[in-house]
Amino acid sequence: MTDFQIYLTVGIFAGVILLIAFDLLDMTLAALLGVCLLLVLGLLDRADIMDAMATAGGPLALLFGGMVVARVLASTGLFDWLGERFLRATGGSGKRFLLLLVALTAPVCAFLPNATTVILLAPVIIRVAQALKVDFVGPLILTAIVSNSAGMLTLVGDPATFLVGNAIGLSFGDYLRTVSLGGLLAVLIIVPLLPLLLRAIWTARLTLPDTTPHTVIQRPGFATFALLALGVMIALFLIGENLPHRIVPPAVAIIGATLALLAVYGARIEPVDAVLRDVDWKTLIFLGAIFVLVQSFTKTGLLQGLSVQLDGWFGANLTLVALLLLTGIGALSSLLANIPVVAAALVMVQGYLVVAELVPEIALASGFADWPAATLPVFIAMMFGATLGGNATLVGASANIVAVGICANAGKRVSFMRWVRYGLPITLAQLSMGAVYVLVLTRLQG
Repeated sequence: MTDFQIYLTVGIFAGVILLIAFDLLDMTLAALLGVCLLLVLGLLDRADIMDAMATAGGPLALLFGGMVVARVLASTGLFDWLGERFLRATGGSGKRFLLLLVALTAPVCAFLPNATTVILLAPVIIRVAQALKVDFVGPLILTAIVSNSAGMLTLVGDPATFLVGNAIGLSFGDYLRTVSLGGLLAVLIIVPLLPLLLRAIWTARLTLPDTTPHTVIQRPGFATFALLALGVMIALFLIGENLPHRIVPPAVAIIGATLALLAVYGARIEPVDAVLRDVDWKTLIFLGAIFVLVQSFTKTGLLQGLSVQLDGWFGANLTLVALLLLTGIGALSSLLANIPVVAAALVMVQGYLVVAELVPEIALASGFADWPAATLPVFIAMMFGATLGGNATLVGASANIVAVGICANAGKRVSFMRWVRYGLPITLAQLSMGAVYVLVLTRLQG
């Protein structure tokens, strides 16, 4: 590309982000408009689109599978049953509601992708918030932030961490030993901030009636099969990659969705078409478009240039590189969907490690897994930056986008700045903690 084409590409990308940030255009339409401009101006071609979709396929499959399973579970009445018990557990206390929300969301995200968790828990959160007579927007934003943070508990908790872990051949068990503690700390650091950010809900108190009608699951057989589909999906997330015929998380999500649809079809509850129509296609299309936009950066050669620049600036000082990546990717992930940011950053980091002669040139090929232990903190810093930086704004992570869509469907529109009021303070605290974690890990690896 010429310098003019590079500037044009950056300008289009920046324009899309500004349109979204200032709420001047629907975010999906803005992303699609950016893709169209890149295509019309010849800055992207068919091969670029295919490359972007190859990268996007795994994360989008995870989201699609989770959406289908959540939609089928919603048909069982299980959420009404769970919502009633959640409400009782709060005792009418807003403080207890928020703490229970964190305690419920975090372990679910240990096994399911963050956006899937938001989809699953949103009906429960909305129901309880309305019963407590508090605004459900804050709790739903908190659910997304906790789900993003807890996405670091396991390899499959967040598509961004999966991309990084998969790129370096990190197993599920290795991830638990090296990264999961960081995910736990990222969740725990949110708790002291709740009274400051959600004061109205934290101090809310409502006397619940002594007796209320008990919700009964009307179709227990169908609910059992739907839960079985979810159970199979969770089990395969845990052991699928260790089976003789390796089953990766995106494939697991498709298997879970298929089993859930089979339950719907077998029980004759509703047409399969109705379930598929309710999938949040708008979010999937937006993320796909963002992947294509990021691909334009890859094509400009800017990332390859940064690989060389990193070596010139820092040489083999991996500690400084790790901290720079944590901060830089965290900042980018606050404005761009974190999944494609990580996909692009991986190209840059792998190139830097080759230029710095820390790994052989074959490391640039897919499937390379012989990464030196000293490089591990660099990749973990990328995970921290992507998963936690994405909490800052409503476009920073797929779970955020899903939460905003759910709020809109429930009659509450969430502005860019409203999300920032909650997300930015939490993100700054989490990234600071992440920097300390990376420094400690660097010393241990050294």
